[in-house]
Amino acid sequence: MVQRTLLGQGTWFRFALQIRGSVIPAILGRTVFCGALGGVVSGLHFLGVPVSLPVLAGVIPNIVLGLMLVFRTNTAYERFWEGRKLWGNLINTTRNLARQIWVVVLEKEPQDRQDKITALYSLVAFAVATKLHLRQEPVNHELEALLPAPRYNRLKGMNNPPLEIAFWIQDYLQQQHYRHCVGDYQLLTLQQLLNSLVDTLGGCERILKTPIPLAYAIHLKQLLLIYCLTLPFQFVSQLGWWTAPMVALMSFTLFGIEEIGVEIENPFGRDPNDLPLDQICETMQRNIEDLISLTPASSEVMVQQESYADPDKQLLGK
Repeated sequence: MVQRTLLGQGTWFRFALQIRGSVIPAILGRTVFCGALGGVVSGLHFLGVPVSLPVLAGVIPNIVLGLMLVFRTNTAYERFWEGRKLWGNLINTTRNLARQIWVVVLEKEPQDRQDKITALYSLVAFAVATKLHLRQEPVNHELEALLPAPRYNRLKGMNNPPLEIAFWIQDYLQQQHYRHCVGDYQLLTLQQLLNSLVDTLGGCERILKTPIPLAYAIHLKQLLLIYCLTLPFQFVSQLGWWTAPMVALMSFTLFGIEEIGVEIENPFGRDPNDLPLDQICETMQRNIEDLISLTPASSEVMVQQESYADPDKQLLGK
């Protein structure tokens, strides 16, 4: 995704002329074709061929085409923004759930600390698996570094890897409850946070699997094409040889607005205008690693209680 910065005057012009991230590559062919048609019509008009047809201006009312373009772009941006809000919720819920697990779950045995670390990395794995799932990409090395080898190998055969990871996290929480490392109320809170993660996954899948209605997308493209192809015949009597550049400019504007909607309607891919999911997952992993570097006071209290309860440890302390 293109990095967002505050634009000064010099930066504004650089952004205005930037190709990467713009819709120019996608619409260049259509724009050149319409401009070339304008040149041909201008040539025919210069040769005396009666190609001027101002009556075509009323074939497609400007207001109708404008409203359809606005609706198309607004609908696409709503999908984009909804995707960003869902991933924002995923970030916050992951942080809250990780903090709760790290602080609330008691450590009664030495292995408990490693189990907690595995659970926290599983939260990062859930985010990474969600990213890959939305991009329809297979399980890869990103997850291999976050999960134990048996779980990583099992995940390769799953249809919905994020749900499998959520199951493992739920199973871990339930085991800790059976061992009395987590109370009833604490377990309920942790389960609610985990359910929120799964709800976020479902919201993202809804955006991914509910595209813009095909009939609407096709009809808009057809109207745009008809409108742009009739422009030269409307303008040639007044603009003459300026018809080609004017038609190209208007085609560039209209095709560009329509293409923006196409670019942002699925915000989970790898295009420059998609959400920066790779950076979001990396940020979440750094947050989890920072959390793991901290020692909860509850763990220190447990160690002290075990020391007082064990006479041998008291003698060693003396």
